[in-house]
Amino acid sequence: MTEISSDVAAEMGLTNDEFERVHQLLGRPPNFTELSVFSAMWSEHCSYKSSRRWLKTLPTTAPWVICGPGENAGVVDIGDRQALVFKMESHNHPSYIEPYQGAATGVGGILRDVFTMGARPFASLNSLRFGDPKHPRTRYLLEGVIAGIGGYGNCIGVPTVAGECTFDARYNGNILVNAMTVGIADSTKIFYAKASGVASPVVYVGSKTGRDGIHGATMASASFDAESGEKRPTVQVGDPFTEKLLLEACLELMATDAITGIQDMGAAGLTSSAIEMAAKGEGGIELDLDEVPCRENGMRPHELMLSESQERMLMVLRPGAEDQARKVFDKWELNFSVIGRVTNTGRMLLRSKGKVIADVPVGPLAEGLDYQRPWSEPPAPPTLPAMPKAAPIEMLCSLLASPDLCSRKWIWEQYDHTVMADTVVGPGADAAVVRIHGTQKAVAISADCTPRYCEADPNQGGAQAVAECWRNLTAVGALPLAITDCLNFGNPEKALVMGQFVRAIEGMSEACSALDFPVVSGNVSFYNETEETNIPPTPQIGGIGLFEDWRHAVTLALSAKCEHLLLLGERSFHLGQSLYSRHLLGMDAGFPPPVNLKVERRNGDLVRALITSGIVTACHDISDGGLLTAVAEMCLAGQRGVDLDLGHEASELFGEDQGRYLVSTTSKSLSQILREARTAKVPAKIIGVVGGDTLTLNSTDAISVSELTRIHEHWFASYTATD
Repeated sequence: MTEISSDVAAEMGLTNDEFERVHQLLGRPPNFTELSVFSAMWSEHCSYKSSRRWLKTLPTTAPWVICGPGENAGVVDIGDRQALVFKMESHNHPSYIEPYQGAATGVGGILRDVFTMGARPFASLNSLRFGDPKHPRTRYLLEGVIAGIGGYGNCIGVPTVAGECTFDARYNGNILVNAMTVGIADSTKIFYAKASGVASPVVYVGSKTGRDGIHGATMASASFDAESGEKRPTVQVGDPFTEKLLLEACLELMATDAITGIQDMGAAGLTSSAIEMAAKGEGGIELDLDEVPCRENGMRPHELMLSESQERMLMVLRPGAEDQARKVFDKWELNFSVIGRVTNTGRMLLRSKGKVIADVPVGPLAEGLDYQRPWSEPPAPPTLPAMPKAAPIEMLCSLLASPDLCSRKWIWEQYDHTVMADTVVGPGADAAVVRIHGTQKAVAISADCTPRYCEADPNQGGAQAVAECWRNLTAVGALPLAITDCLNFGNPEKALVMGQFVRAIEGMSEACSALDFPVVSGNVSFYNETEETNIPPTPQIGGIGLFEDWRHAVTLALSAKCEHLLLLGERSFHLGQSLYSRHLLGMDAGFPPPVNLKVERRNGDLVRALITSGIVTACHDISDGGLLTAVAEMCLAGQRGVDLDLGHEASELFGEDQGRYLVSTTSKSLSQILREARTAKVPAKIIGVVGGDTLTLNSTDAISVSELTRIHEHWFASYTATD
């Protein structure tokens, strides 16, 4: 038997103070299983001990919000007894250690978060951050992650419809893999993770338990070092075919009145699911570990409790519904075992071989810890120096050919984004658009963040990430409803990192309030640090918007219906933190463009109204790369040219001023758009005539759309070519 000491506790990630607190709560020394349970539940990953006080400052309510943060996923009402259920999660450390399985199980985990609530998943997204393309591990990680996402999502039959992928040397030692899923549910039948009803049976369903993923939550709550590769056993192994069976079995049983509470076994496995359900039911739980289905012999109690084997659920059933539920899971050829019961003791009692092997309080475990970490103001970014001039078309080609802005077609062609036959607008657009099956309604979905902005000014960067997501949903014509977040930061024990987090939360909160865009779910991923190097602050935002009629959606593609191109929004010619300055200077310098939330709201509301009225033929928000890059992207999407009348200054062509849109329209509707813009006090300027197959700037510089396409699509094809 392992002697319990502070050294053992430290190996599990507990500090000396935390170890002493365990002693005080139990009134005795913990045994190994009990200590393992505390280490998992008090990990950063499970307890949010560094972030919870700040997360409480985010706006989380609105008339359309059914369920905000605190459950498996957020829920918003879209009318007609329908609700959208969605969430974003991180799987960063596992994906760095074992990219295929790390990314695959990230997809599987977020799918379970959604269907645990009673929703059928219908769309997935991802946001990926890799290191310098020249780094020796980057290509291996990229190919493994993309294969893992595609392999799991394609096999389970949920389309992957949108996402982001960027490269930056500051992610060399710690990539980010964030996954998001959206599902549809009956708004009157949402399922929650609550264990209620004394003596109600607690049931284990799904795959058998193995030794994969043990201490995964603890691993995700620590920085990396040179030996991080040795943590490979803490990475789970996924099976999308079993997940598909589990999905169908759960939804079938949810159509009855058998289930009173349900929780997937994610981080910390059986430990977290049992503790969280008991806490939300304000009661206790008893488990007989001998009844847990195992795929390996001789598994010890702490292994059974901490295993993060995939495709498993914990349910509380209505007493007497055991046989009914068993028949459903037998039909789908899944394990079903009654492993315990609900109690009113306020404790989790674990038994094995007729003996009590753990007896711990539910409340303190579920409440976790709440640390007030010291934080300091992030420093100002390097001053933006005077930059040499560059030929506009030459610079445009350089940007479009770079890893920052090149086509991601190589990635999304590996995903099935048309399965289920409801995808209206797929990858490559400002936002994906997916129909609600059997209705005219549709959902717009986007995932956004600009880490270089967040590092230079976390407050403005946090606000910009929310505003950019809101803008992308608006640019396709949807009414933004709510967001989920995945807050990726470095080591919270460092005051600078906590300062980045605090200021980013403040910016997010301001933007969510101003845009009526509440946070309904999310995830915090700290300790994204390798050998003292922290990632840039990356508060990833995933947002959803609603169409009453999917036929109102527009894309960024210029087409035969497009005759005039207009710029809507103010111009301040801001080059700080722009990709233009990055490519000319080889560094990110200056402050990011300021975000005026009143202007964002005013401009976006006008654009959405114009799209809904049917007079906009294409729309694109202006972001990375500025105005000329956005025009080029519209040309590329529609394989159609435009004759532009703009200035010659780099700040006008490549400045990344916020709150701006490009819209195209017909000659017939041009005056109406200009009139409505004047009424709304939104600056509007005609900047070009659409037509032909060439992008022409000021009648002097020109490049064919076919050449732009070749340049845009070359980098990934070259980078991933077989050696």
